[in-house]
Amino acid sequence: MDLSVKYMGLDLCSPIIIGSSGLTNTVEKVVELEKYGVGAVILKSLFEEQILFEAEAASIDQYDYPETIDYVKSYTKDNSINKYLNLIRDCKKETNIPIIASINCVTNGKWTEFAKKIEDVGADAIEINVSVLPFDINRTSEDSEKVYFNILDKINALVKIPIALKLSHYSANIAHLVQQLSWRKQASAFVLFNRFYNPDIDINTKKITSSGVFTKPSDITMPLRWIALLSNEIKTDLSASTGVHSGADIAKLLLAGASSVQIVSSIYQNGPAHINKMLNDLIEWMKKNNYTSINDFKGIMNAENAHNSVAFERIQFMKYFGGIE
Repeated sequence: MDLSVKYMGLDLCSPIIIGSSGLTNTVEKVVELEKYGVGAVILKSLFEEQILFEAEAASIDQYDYPETIDYVKSYTKDNSINKYLNLIRDCKKETNIPIIASINCVTNGKWTEFAKKIEDVGADAIEINVSVLPFDINRTSEDSEKVYFNILDKINALVKIPIALKLSHYSANIAHLVQQLSWRKQASAFVLFNRFYNPDIDINTKKITSSGVFTKPSDITMPLRWIALLSNEIKTDLSASTGVHSGADIAKLLLAGASSVQIVSSIYQNGPAHINKMLNDLIEWMKKNNYTSINDFKGIMNAENAHNSVAFERIQFMKYFGGIE
């Protein structure tokens, strides 16, 4: 059974990519993940503020929150950019799977120069996680989304390795945005979607807290919808992120047209052996359907090919629940 896929021009032995997280912050963890059959890993993210602060290339006084500087000072003690470069080097020496670096950012500032160092130490690709939350009522949607184009312009001028752009689902028109980005041919893949910190309120203490960190299986519906709608419309690879917890979830996303899937929460909850279970479940499903490779079924259920393609566009419940009183 052939589980191999192409993602950003890279050869992956399976469609599973372990997303940027604490699961990928040491060589030992990455080596273990490879043993269970992952196709690639995305190393734990460096942050724009961290790069600027440590490199002393710019001041971080510009950030709105006064605690930012103290936090970055503390964080960089144990997470230096040189340590990150060494992690890339060591992972490349000890494994045979693609090693993808990750940078979490909100601007196209001077931090982008660090991308060249990532390429120089041997990273196979870079994933740029652009954390855009369009909350400013004085900015248009177009203003907020310009950051994607500006960052890609900067990074492409510096590196030749593939770039994956991890997008927010907050957009006035995601389809148009992805199409415009794809036409520029500056990104080798789009990752749908990044997962933000989500606030909650403790009604007893009246303090702002964090909502659940891990995804739920039901969260898969967001990337599933948009990958199904976009996979036949654009030439760029699409990677699904958020809510992938089982082999069945992987099959669904590949049927919709994803080139790969990114997994984090289910591995935290079930351990790395869960990777092997998901792959075995995917293989069993492929056998039942007489598929011998992922190319046999990739995209056959996207909006272009599915028998009931309008289901991906439907956002009203009337058809299903109109009779419920």
